[in-house]
Amino acid sequence: MDNTGDRIEKLYKNYEILSDAKEKIGEHEAEYKEILDAVKGSAKEKRLASQFIGKFFKHFPSLADLAIESQLDLCEDEDTQIRRQAIKDLPQLCRDTTEHTPRIGDILAQLLITEDSAELLQVHQSLLTLAKYDAIGTLTGIFSQIVGGEETTRFRSFQFINNKIMKLETQILTKLVEDFIIAEVKKITLDVSSDEFHLCMSILNQTKLSKTLPGHVELVTLAAEQADLESDPGALASDDETVERFIQCATEAMPYFSSQVESTLFVKFMCEKFLRPSVWCLIGAADDQQQTQQRLLKVFAEMTAFCGTLEKASEKVEAIYEVLLEYMPLPPLDADLNETPSFHFSHAECLLYALHTLGKQAADFLTFPDNPAKLKDFRSRLQYLARGTQGYIKKLQETVKGKSAEEMKSDENQIKVTALKTTSNISTLIRDLFHSPPSFKSVVQLSWVVPKGKKAQQQQRLEQKQEDTTKAGNKRHATITFDGNGKTAPDSKGPKHGKSGPGSQKMYTPPSGKYSGKLHRNGGGRRSSGGGGGGGNSRRGSYGSAFGGGGGRNSGGKRKY
Repeated sequence: MDNTGDRIEKLYKNYEILSDAKEKIGEHEAEYKEILDAVKGSAKEKRLASQFIGKFFKHFPSLADLAIESQLDLCEDEDTQIRRQAIKDLPQLCRDTTEHTPRIGDILAQLLITEDSAELLQVHQSLLTLAKYDAIGTLTGIFSQIVGGEETTRFRSFQFINNKIMKLETQILTKLVEDFIIAEVKKITLDVSSDEFHLCMSILNQTKLSKTLPGHVELVTLAAEQADLESDPGALASDDETVERFIQCATEAMPYFSSQVESTLFVKFMCEKFLRPSVWCLIGAADDQQQTQQRLLKVFAEMTAFCGTLEKASEKVEAIYEVLLEYMPLPPLDADLNETPSFHFSHAECLLYALHTLGKQAADFLTFPDNPAKLKDFRSRLQYLARGTQGYIKKLQETVKGKSAEEMKSDENQIKVTALKTTSNISTLIRDLFHSPPSFKSVVQLSWVVPKGKKAQQQQRLEQKQEDTTKAGNKRHATITFDGNGKTAPDSKGPKHGKSGPGSQKMYTPPSGKYSGKLHRNGGGRRSSGGGGGGGNSRRGSYGSAFGGGGGRNSGGKRKY
């Protein structure tokens, strides 16, 4: 029998000795050391050693560090099968004692960077097994990598908690464990990138915070702190990073706004910082300006529905009005009445909705009591927009007329459905604002918002009523021209939406790594153990950063546990 065979036979013999020793197992330290030494042997020796190390680990506390290091050597092996076996057996070190769970959790979190799908699956399974033994210890290790690990490890640790840990059964994800997660995530949100903040809010959304009013207040407060609403960005308000941060934080806070959890701080910031003409014209200028401005206006419009009492409300309403003028031009002196004017209807819907929603807090503003010329100007613009809106509604109705329910499911027809909602909303808002004095009574559901519960039922009734009106001959739409003689706009040519039309009205998806060019990468290697780790690398200034980094085997380096 060759030496390898002898060593394998010796391993089995040592296993039998340790298994049979029972309460005297501590007297057989030499046999356990021989098992640890087997990690340097042949492939079969390594696989056997991986299984045996965890089996007897708890009986030799003085050899704990050596045993862990030996198991980690196997996790670094060049043979993928040995690596997977070692990763599978790693949680067994904590099966009967939780002393080392944070360290093993930290190690497994580092292994999340692997690009081998089978190996990654095994890492996930091992972390979940470890969590069954000691959930808080496992999470302590994972959070230590979130705090002090490299960017890729950090991000994948966030993903693992969000996608796996938060889906565990309540026997594991107990109230104590959930409270631990909430506390750790809230600390981390002070120092995260854009994508990480999205994951933090997603994690917290799966906790009790999303189910109670005080929890909603906490979540909105976190989003407001991340948006840095108390700061004064000054001329930098138009900076891409400032705008993207506001859009994302507002989007994350949106589900928690209500009559009791107000959006006032966000609305105030928008009116005072972004809607200044000198700032608004610069927003998104370096990219797709119309698209960026539209995304910003959409979150703003949604938030206004939950805005509380504004200080100096007339100033906020005036800021909305001044930007609205850009999307509600005066009719040209040489306007061809046979031409249907073209507008950015999506922008107009958002701003008209905001003006209509907040206008009731400064009802006198839109009557322009000290400036009759301004009132005339406003009504003229409303009239011109109304004519363009009506012309487009007619055009859209013609294109969908006679379509079957199946045909209406196509992307093209769904875009037209959204466009109809947009223009119908504009018509409703114009009617209210054209009253003397303006009325603020109509209830409008923004075209891209999917209503829920009672609102959904109300919206269905409203849409049915509008459909019945359309079938009756579009009489209601014929009254919105406001041209003084009751004539409707000629239907010769539909206006263009361009890049910002209803076709682009989709719910905002948080940006992923868009601003990697602004990231000031900080140094720092991997931590050697779990248990909370520190890490003073600030990411506050690199909001929205891309995730590079990594390390370990895939970048040619040895993992530093």
